[in-house]
Amino acid sequence: MKVDVRTLDGKKMTDAAATHAVGSALRIAPGFIASAVDDVSGVETTLRANYLAAEGRYFVSEVNNRAVRADVEINNIALRQVAVQQILQAATPHCITITLDENDDPSATWIPLSQLTTVEGKVIPPWMAEQVTRRGSSDERMDVIELLYGAAALSGQPPVKAIQLELGVPHRTASDWVKKARAAGRLDGMSYIVGRQADG
Repeated sequence: MKVDVRTLDGKKMTDAAATHAVGSALRIAPGFIASAVDDVSGVETTLRANYLAAEGRYFVSEVNNRAVRADVEINNIALRQVAVQQILQAATPHCITITLDENDDPSATWIPLSQLTTVEGKVIPPWMAEQVTRRGSSDERMDVIELLYGAAALSGQPPVKAIQLELGVPHRTASDWVKKARAAGRLDGMSYIVGRQADG
């Protein structure tokens, strides 16, 4: 899904907007505005989301829809096709930044998580997923678990399932890695409650 992500004041989302630290190595934007056009329904959806620390994720606080073609009417049928959760999920990696430098280094270079993505529907590139699943790569593995957990939890998706699908590992393995990352303090500020229903 192609999504346009902007800061809460309408500027293009950049790494500089990610000012809030979560986990051990991530920074996120405190909120964002995201827009996407569904070519089939002819509806553009724009949502506004803010990070709520108490919930450990982004909350959608506003949704606006408009027709992009003259033959489209915004009615209950059109609104059933609005994909709020998918837009939130596609926008979140643009709002999460990482650095390969020391986190507390004022000259550290921060890049959006979305720049790692090379394959549609994946958060990290295949080479990184392959490296993480090898034995003995615990530090690198925890870095990636933090990234994947953050991308999923912050957008209201089940993180263990996301890790399982992204890395091609069994549920039990993904769950174990999440427990280890949480125990190491890598998931502070991000959470997912089992059974929580995603908006949209």
